Amino acid sequence: MSRRYVLITPCRDEAAYLQTTIDTVAAQSVPPTKWIIVDDGSTDDTPNILARAVAKYPYIQVVKRGNRGKRSVGPGVIEAFYEGLGAVNLDDYDYVCKFDGDLEMPLRYFERLMEIFEADPWLGTLSGKLYLRYGDNTVEERCGDENSVGPAKFYRVACFKDIGGFVRQVSWDGIDGHLCRMKGWVARSMHDDQLQIIHLRRMGSSERSFWTGRVRWGRGKYFMGSALYYVLAVSIYRMVERPYIVSGIGIFWGYLKAMFARLTRYENPAYRKFFRRYELESLTRGKRRTMNKYHDRVRRDFPKPSLRPSLPNSYGVSSSPLAAAMAASRQD
Repeated sequence: MSRRYVLITPCRDEAAYLQTTIDTVAAQSVPPTKWIIVDDGSTDDTPNILARAVAKYPYIQVVKRGNRGKRSVGPGVIEAFYEGLGAVNLDDYDYVCKFDGDLEMPLRYFERLMEIFEADPWLGTLSGKLYLRYGDNTVEERCGDENSVGPAKFYRVACFKDIGGFVRQVSWDGIDGHLCRMKGWVARSMHDDQLQIIHLRRMGSSERSFWTGRVRWGRGKYFMGSALYYVLAVSIYRMVERPYIVSGIGIFWGYLKAMFARLTRYENPAYRKFFRRYELESLTRGKRRTMNKYHDRVRRDFPKPSLRPSLPNSYGVSSSPLAAAMAASRQD
């Protein structure tokens, strides 16, 4: 069975972490067929690290973007991702992965992922879990099981094309999993000793402050269509994370600010109805039971993906009303 996969890595000023990421990919039991690293206007030693990597590993290709003056988390990262994706023909690969430049994985990480994909034809996107190092200890970054994690989204190409790729806005990494289930695919992350990802920089933080990152998270929850009562529950849940209390308050405040400002939301009526029902069931039934219910529905009600019509590379189409609305709403 073919195991051709391409990694797309947007990076900007990642000199503190990038060499570790390069080393961990180079050591994989099944290396990538292609690895596109997008240098998004770095001003530190990132370009030199990349130059040495290109000279050493033939599957690495660097795409350079101009310096726009600051890091743009969310839409800027996805714009860089798409610039990298434009350097390859997606139909040449079985899997595509949006892969950050601040990660460290076990040696069989990608091989293990593909083994799981091969056992489940409905599986559209999968990742392991993220962990942080505190001295000699590792602590899991808490995230739900219902989606692959944002820093390492490994997709079956057919699924990536089916959902239209990533939304170019904050919360792109939450919307995609629900679109997968709508379209008849399974989206998840899972605990597995061979899939433990060390996140060298904490998820949900920011280049400015952790508070800024949490407020952005709340704004993203508003954009993706979350209900106020659900965000309140999420905020309370996150209050027990470092920095305690502030973690949850920042999320709720970001949501309220976006709501009072009446910022643009992800306007897709079918998605909104599906997503709100999923959120409500998650609160009343529990997130894991709800996820399993929806994934059982996928396997029951949708034909095997191999029997579905093939799709063109329609990801990232910018002419749709949705894309225009998203472009108008980009703020960071």
